[in-house]
Amino acid sequence: MLQNAEEGHIVNISSINGFWASVGPRIPHTAYSAVKFAVKGFTEALIADLRVNAPHIKCSVVMPGQIGTSIRANTRKIQSGDRESDAIDTAGLAQAWERFTLLGRDVSQLSDDQLRNLVSELERRFRDEALTNAAQAATIILDGVRANRWRILVGADAHKIDEMVRQSPELAYDLGFFDEFARASGWTERLSIENPGLRPPS
Repeated sequence: MLQNAEEGHIVNISSINGFWASVGPRIPHTAYSAVKFAVKGFTEALIADLRVNAPHIKCSVVMPGQIGTSIRANTRKIQSGDRESDAIDTAGLAQAWERFTLLGRDVSQLSDDQLRNLVSELERRFRDEALTNAAQAATIILDGVRANRWRILVGADAHKIDEMVRQSPELAYDLGFFDEFARASGWTERLSIENPGLRPPS
């Protein structure tokens, strides 16, 4: 259908995790990052393919940083099997306890209600306090497509980590690298509650 159209534009959604396979210390992100690297590589390969086989079709790969959406809350709901309820059930509490323990945070002294409140607050902050909200992200993406840019970074944090990884690729997974990025991009405050491995700014 695209080949038969007068023009077309393919927009693939990758992530900053398509060029930096991390979200911070002690947070495994392997499957997600592998997929996002694949989306980026597939889109780049399409550029040459389309130029030869369908030059009227353009393509772009979108690489957002953190965007303020309800993805964290919605993921929890889907994993719990109850997409309608905002309540955090026993399984959700167990999952939260496991995640905080993995991050090195002791939540054993919190009551179930306190842990529920913490999870809800982190979901709210992810949605409401992100550096880029969903409407801003949509505008950046559409403007990039209109300008026929094949590589669309979304958010100041995306631009910063792209710059840093390009400058120091061998250091990209060192703790000090992440600390520097978190401070420079505005991630320090966002991550400090849930990631005690993140050192405060000096």
